[in-house]
Amino acid sequence: MNQIATPGMVTAILIALLLYMGTIVFFVVRGAMNTHSMKDFALGSMHFSPSFLGLSLAASMSSAATFIINPGFVAYYGLSGFLSMAIFLPVGTLASLAILSRRFRKYGQTVNARTIAQWMGTRYQNKGFALFFGFLSLLMLAFIVMICVGLTQVISRSLNTEMLPTLLGVVAFTFTYMMFGGANSMVYTNTVQAFLKLVVAVILLTSGYEYFEDGVHGFIAQLAAIDPALAKPFNPASPLFRDFFEVVICQLIVGVAIVCQPHILTRSLLLKNDKDLNRFLTVAILAQALFFLVVFAGLYARLQFPDLKINGTTIPLDGIMGSFVVSRFPVYVAIVLFLGMLSAGMATLEGLIQSLSTTFTSDIIKPLTGHKLIKNTDHPGGIVSELGINRLVIGLMAVASAYMSYEQLTHPDLSVGIFAQTGVYAYFCGAFVPVLFGIFTKDCPPVAAIAASVTAVVVHFAIYYGRLTPYMHNGTRNPGVSAAIAICCSLAVGLVLYYTLKPKNKTVPAYD
Repeated sequence: MNQIATPGMVTAILIALLLYMGTIVFFVVRGAMNTHSMKDFALGSMHFSPSFLGLSLAASMSSAATFIINPGFVAYYGLSGFLSMAIFLPVGTLASLAILSRRFRKYGQTVNARTIAQWMGTRYQNKGFALFFGFLSLLMLAFIVMICVGLTQVISRSLNTEMLPTLLGVVAFTFTYMMFGGANSMVYTNTVQAFLKLVVAVILLTSGYEYFEDGVHGFIAQLAAIDPALAKPFNPASPLFRDFFEVVICQLIVGVAIVCQPHILTRSLLLKNDKDLNRFLTVAILAQALFFLVVFAGLYARLQFPDLKINGTTIPLDGIMGSFVVSRFPVYVAIVLFLGMLSAGMATLEGLIQSLSTTFTSDIIKPLTGHKLIKNTDHPGGIVSELGINRLVIGLMAVASAYMSYEQLTHPDLSVGIFAQTGVYAYFCGAFVPVLFGIFTKDCPPVAAIAASVTAVVVHFAIYYGRLTPYMHNGTRNPGVSAAIAICCSLAVGLVLYYTLKPKNKTVPAYD
């Protein structure tokens, strides 16, 4: 790997990294002091400002994908990538967040649900469905892998270190501190990270001001001079942004459904009062809208590296932003950007570790072992406390994540983003219709929600791995296409079964 950071920059960034780690540890210790049970780990035992929770949610939603991976797609494929990832995906996502979070919280409170799997099982009165979603959550490990890869790329390029030891350091530090604090420490750390990311978003978005000396048309002309396809709304040569269907339709559909991830919807359950919901959502949506726009910096990176090379070596897509920051900015600005991109990954990684470990412990291990393994106040006959099992689960997640991340660092299919989307999209495709029907209908037959969920997962994987439809025939496949089609099929199956099987007089209990 090319060493592009100067010795002075390496020293400065290393000091900043150690200070950042120290700050995180301080908040983890503070949060751990108030974490005494699995409920505290999952939902927190402290009262947080709705504004802090809104920033925490935005920080958790805008991951390493937003700040590190996706700008690489924009650098490689141009304006089409920006329109897809910063305009059409956010329109669906932010509208869905405003609607679904409000309704999900209302029902989540009435059933005391800690996870989406528990929410599903209680809403549809089906323990098997809850277990199905517990196992489906395993797919979200792909998201963790993407973040670990993104963080490794940024840190290794900033410190001139090798990929493998950097990866092991990232995994060991993050998973270890998340074993103890849970939701209490996560809200603190996410809020610190959100403020850093707000600063970084402004710096990155304004860093290419000199390219606009001749206005927007002049900026577009500079991109077209490198490659005419970079300046067009659709890029037929790309694997993801070829036409209107991929750039607009797929992203709107995926954006609406993408909110149905455990670390997003369950965040509204941390609010102590319903009256705080409006401020929570306002702050979250405004901050997240700004974060989505950060991918525009990928166009600056392409102008910085017209041939996508540095020192004669091609820059991998996932390494674009790390190379851009280190080579373009002075040390003091690079430090801020480094910490911001680090925060982008850490914030979502914390949310995923917290929500997935809770799901694996509460929704897979606990129901499969009954009360023989896990002990609590109601069933003291178990062997290990639920919190202890949760920490063991986090350790196993760390090992699996490190292995898969190294595979993606050494043998990616264009980008780790493709790997992550394939798994994550399958999860929220399966969750979307059951969540939608569960919060907007009172009498949805469980079979309608279950069939819709299974249909979504099967169709998504069948199209993607079976290379069905012309979009999948050659080269790198776009998981957004298979996900959009799967969501539509799932909705169709769900609606047919809902109107065919719904009871005429009797209703399944739900909230008004």
